[in-house]
Amino acid sequence: MDVFKVHEQVIADYRAFTSGFVRVRDERITEFVDQQFAEGVQWPDPWLSLNPSFASGGSVPELVGEGLLHPEAERIFRRKSDMTDAGRDPIILHCHQREAVEVAQSGKSYVLTTGTGSGKSLA
Repeated sequence: MDVFKVHEQVIADYRAFTSGFVRVRDERITEFVDQQFAEGVQWPDPWLSLNPSFASGGSVPELVGEGLLHPEAERIFRRKSDMTDAGRDPIILHCHQREAVEVAQSGKSYVLTTGTGSGKSLA
């Protein structure tokens, strides 16, 4: 799949949608709107990003050993192949996940903001 061709198609479809239901009668406004479409004001340039490499925050057993997590977390948070699998490999947390655990233990309110797929739910 060519992501840039997909991007071009999405723009073409969106332009057809947004320009297809309004007929501007004033030629000056029509000219202005057409110029805006041509300049791409309605959509940004494509942005492609690779997943960043997050700093390690330690494994769940390490955090249990430090008293940051309940001992039961070591049994629960392991990589498993299915519901009956006890799991072998402990989960390694990212640094921002560890920091979220540390802040949560303080009892204060906090907001965790980080990119999609970075482990907010696990934090």
